[in-house]
Amino acid sequence: MNLCYRKLCVGVVLAFACHAAVAQSNTDRDQFFWLGQINKATAVINTDEGLLDRAKTPKIAAGLVKVLEDGAKPGAARPYRVVDFEPLLIRASGPDASLLHAGRSSQDMFATYRATIMRDNLLDLAEQLAKTSENLVRLSEKHAKTIVPNYTNGIAAQPNSLGHAWLGHAAGFERDAQRIREAYARIDRSPMGTTVLNGSSWPLNRTRMAHYLGFETIVDNAYDAAQISSSEYPVEVAAIVTSIGLHAGHFIQDIMSQYGQVRPWIYLTPLRSVNTQVSSAMPQKQNPILLTETRREISTTLALAMGPVMRAHNITPGMQDPKEEKSNTEMVQSAVQFLKRMDRILNALVVIPDRALEELNSDWTASQELADVLMRNYKVPFRAGHHFSSDIVKFAKQHNIKPLDFPYAEAKRIYKVAMKDVDPNAELPMSEKEFRSTLDPVAIVQNRTTVGGPQASEMTRMVALAKDKLKEQQNWTSAKRQKINQSMAQLETDFSKLLKP
Repeated sequence: MNLCYRKLCVGVVLAFACHAAVAQSNTDRDQFFWLGQINKATAVINTDEGLLDRAKTPKIAAGLVKVLEDGAKPGAARPYRVVDFEPLLIRASGPDASLLHAGRSSQDMFATYRATIMRDNLLDLAEQLAKTSENLVRLSEKHAKTIVPNYTNGIAAQPNSLGHAWLGHAAGFERDAQRIREAYARIDRSPMGTTVLNGSSWPLNRTRMAHYLGFETIVDNAYDAAQISSSEYPVEVAAIVTSIGLHAGHFIQDIMSQYGQVRPWIYLTPLRSVNTQVSSAMPQKQNPILLTETRREISTTLALAMGPVMRAHNITPGMQDPKEEKSNTEMVQSAVQFLKRMDRILNALVVIPDRALEELNSDWTASQELADVLMRNYKVPFRAGHHFSSDIVKFAKQHNIKPLDFPYAEAKRIYKVAMKDVDPNAELPMSEKEFRSTLDPVAIVQNRTTVGGPQASEMTRMVALAKDKLKEQQNWTSAKRQKINQSMAQLETDFSKLLKP
């Protein structure tokens, strides 16, 4: 070994020892980064298992370090194609560097770094989804006793706990978190070592490669590795992104509907140019730009999520169309960004409980409860009770009577008329006190007995369960990140040994 080369190796060893730990945090985990990781792992494994001459390894390893350090410099090129990366390695190490390519192809290397990048993207998405969901659950608990109108077909339908409704939105996000974990398990499989279609004659240790790159396991079928599964997972992730976007959009539109009222019971803190923006012509208007711009971003994300489906449509197996890393990353990171904006929405919401209750008491959202109580307590057929309730609402609207002001005597008269075909001698069996309490929206919510309802006991249970699920999600994300980082730390340790002359 010549003196210059010996000095080079010693210098690289020292530099590597000092900077290996920070290299991962200072360098984007892009395609260039993962090509470096794949080459490091190949050098370690093939040297240990006799597929690469140990005498040649230090020079190859030193050249690889130089290529990666050059690529980490500001403004430096970071080639993502194997055919562009390998010439740099040959220039730094000599022709023997191409020995690393034994049993490999651009196909399995591309499939591998695409999986690792999508894996990182999914962890980013899972992490932000958990943060947003945690905020939503916190507000659900805070507003467990806030009684508000809920709407169906855009019309006030029934009183409910605001916290209960928001826990319903959180449940949708929790299912999205489940989908992320399930998709992650399918993506967290290493394609490396499968070459193009059916492997190679080189006895590559695919399992050890998978471990060094932080994968849970390998893609079992070599044809599946680069031809089928790598085209499939962007479509699956696009479906998850779509689901999250739809859930977030539903929440935003529910808030937006309040802006059609003169006196909404929920709105954004009017922080100008951040949450709201004054109209250029009408000074009384505070346009909810945080809502509208977030909704626009969600729509953009949904448009991006259509891409993988369209690109994967009508192609032969293995084509590159749906696999392109940049657009797939943009799709997932776009979802991360709109979830961050949704966090801002949650933190900016102002709820006016008295105004919500006023709206409830100005309309007849409690009318169904009359039919339910009559059936439950007095065995009145539901449809007959519903007919009675409907007649009360019609009379009240004709005479502009609010629920709490409805005359009990008039209720008795209407009941008698409504029941004439069922029982001509029927009298309203409810006392005036019971009639009034039945129309009380607060009492309606408190008296619910359905499992999963808004009553205090169920709210306490569901909030606790939601918190437990969020903790599990956060622990899952942390564990996956830790596994990847530990695997790469072990790779750095083992690779550094190759640098010693």
